[in-house]
Amino acid sequence: MNTAFLNSWQSRVLAVLRIVTAYLFMAHGTAKLFGMPHVAMFDGLQLMSLVGLAGVLEVGGGALLLIGLFTRPVAFVLCGFMAVAYFMAHANQGNALLPMLNGGELAVLYCFVFLYFVFAGAGAWSVDAARRRR
Repeated sequence: MNTAFLNSWQSRVLAVLRIVTAYLFMAHGTAKLFGMPHVAMFDGLQLMSLVGLAGVLEVGGGALLLIGLFTRPVAFVLCGFMAVAYFMAHANQGNALLPMLNGGELAVLYCFVFLYFVFAGAGAWSVDAARRRR
């Protein structure tokens, strides 16, 4: 395998991972705050509630990640947010160490992808990278 070729694409693929992750994460927030896509359990959501705050973090943090602005600190906050979400909403349903059984797989995956962004940064196609080049 030609690792030089893979290494030359590493920063761009990191950016793609960040963009796709942010887009998917934002969809959770837009469903909560704006009803798009519509998820019935979020009908009548109060903005000043834990779920409302989650929606704000998902939309705001997701938007910053999408453009790659302040990626490391935003990813740090979102990593912690997803860890708290896992333990508040999933681990207390029993089987705390088995996210597949308590419905927490997505929370755990987001948590660790965000943790990766804390250490890896935003990648090539980001506002952070553009600011570094100046």
